[in-house]
Amino acid sequence: MIDLLDRPSPEVARLLIGALLTFEGVGGVVVETEAYDPDDPASHAFSGPTPRNAPMFGPVGRAYVYRSYGLHWCLNIVCGPRPGAAVLFRALEPTLGLDEMISRRGLGDPRRLAAGPGRLCQALGITAAQNNQSMTAPPFRLEPAAAPVAVVQGPRIGITKAVEQPWRFGLAGSPFLSRAFSG
Repeated sequence: MIDLLDRPSPEVARLLIGALLTFEGVGGVVVETEAYDPDDPASHAFSGPTPRNAPMFGPVGRAYVYRSYGLHWCLNIVCGPRPGAAVLFRALEPTLGLDEMISRRGLGDPRRLAAGPGRLCQALGITAAQNNQSMTAPPFRLEPAAAPVAVVQGPRIGITKAVEQPWRFGLAGSPFLSRAFSG
């Protein structure tokens, strides 16, 4: 897994589509990601290391967990051949621990359980406690897709800088995406 992560963030983001991601046995198939690079104005690493983004400058395979808008936890995995790159997990198709996800989210529609970075973290039980933990060892499980999958690509969403960058990736035809891809 580490050699898969030791590549440029857009390549890693694409390769993680179809991967299995779980935390403490709860999770599913990754269906949507976004790439962030240290030279990218939309990245938390763009201005250099800070206490908040320190995991992005650490070893490949670490979790970078942060709060979005002071409300929702967001999970990224540190990657790339140089420090400061990460991939945001935007959505997954729930396949393991469905009852636990339903309980945490308070809703039963599997398509909405982990469709969006905040929902994904709530469904999996990810909080600041997982920041800087290795995602290549328990309690995380991250396994590449067993076979190639069809991937769609487009601009990232929910950002105000470098919005034209086509670094959002999704599983083609998935009903579990946070938002449909245009075109």
